[in-house]
Amino acid sequence: MTTTSPRPGGPAAARLRPGDLAALASVGLRTRKLRAGLSALGIAIGVAAIVAVLGLAASSSAALLAEIQALGTNLLTVTNGQTLAGGAAELPAAAPGMIARLPGVTAVQDTGTVGGVSVYKSPLIPSIQTSALSVDAATLGLPAVAGTSLAQGRFLNAATAREPVAVLGAAAARRLGIDRIRPGMRIWAGGQWFYVTGILNPDTYAPEIDSAVLVGFPAAEKYLHFDGHPSAIYVRTTPGNQAATTTVHNLLGAQANPENSSQVTVSQPSAALTAQADAKGALDTLFLGLGAIALLVGAIGVANIMVISVLERRSEIGLRRALGATRGQIRTQFLAEAILLSLAGGATGVIAGAIATAAYARGHGQAVVIPPQAWAGGLAAAVIIGALAGLLPAIRAARLSPTQALWTL
Repeated sequence: MTTTSPRPGGPAAARLRPGDLAALASVGLRTRKLRAGLSALGIAIGVAAIVAVLGLAASSSAALLAEIQALGTNLLTVTNGQTLAGGAAELPAAAPGMIARLPGVTAVQDTGTVGGVSVYKSPLIPSIQTSALSVDAATLGLPAVAGTSLAQGRFLNAATAREPVAVLGAAAARRLGIDRIRPGMRIWAGGQWFYVTGILNPDTYAPEIDSAVLVGFPAAEKYLHFDGHPSAIYVRTTPGNQAATTTVHNLLGAQANPENSSQVTVSQPSAALTAQADAKGALDTLFLGLGAIALLVGAIGVANIMVISVLERRSEIGLRRALGATRGQIRTQFLAEAILLSLAGGATGVIAGAIATAAYARGHGQAVVIPPQAWAGGLAAAVIIGALAGLLPAIRAARLSPTQALWTL
């Protein structure tokens, strides 16, 4: 305690130091631990929700941007669109070669969907259990251009592309129950056996490859009666040159199908992934709203406990007033209790939200990113809510006269 200069005709007024104020505010909370804990729980849940939502969004966004950066933003895909009658259009067989002549194009690979062919692990499996797999003819350099790689085994080469040999996409292998490549492993496709030589990793840019069984173009034509027309063309442009990518993007439709460029669909997978990340922000806003509601409920709980505290501690207030405490000190004491209670809930919420973010990010192989505005905003919101919730009870406590307060003794 420190004192100010004596006032004329009265004793010196005591002044509470910050340390004394914090100790005094904590006494009221320590004597009512269960009630204080339940009131702080609402604040903790709200802050934890806000920190977790912002942390998870930041971690996912950072992982996605890192993946896009690693895979590059120079991949363009060309697929067959629709005819005027609404049917599936057909890309010319010469389309990949024509696209490769464009300035700025560094690599072109393509796949062609083999219609009317289903894949099974065994010919004994009922024909209706197709596992939603497609059979695609693929060129030999597809993995590097499409942004994937081999998880096991070997990809197609000039020799195996002519034989009944297949490579499985990540999802295709999982649905067929194949987790590793063994010598002589076969699958049943188009009424005959195909030997499996490899399994691909999941493809972020071309997820359609994940559920595909890939065979060579010559083998597809020989064994599966494929017509040779590509259905998807993967185009890589000059790395780090967005202008070149944009130029090629604008020319791809006419270059792939000069006669019917409107029947060609051109897309940039990296742009689609970025848009997908932005779309998730709308869902994050919903969870932030739920966190704000939890904070509001917590504020009501803090206000409730402070009002009850004032009613239960009338005698304490009267005694302190009789011993020389000013109205301002009483008001500051109860306001400090409310802020301390909310701050404890906010700190708990920040820790809980950080733990939830770290657990989720680690579980998904992502870097843990918690924006400073998440935890700082959570603590600031807790302090502001505590101040607003405790303001009215603090004013009521300060207005009690010593005579009224001591009447309950």
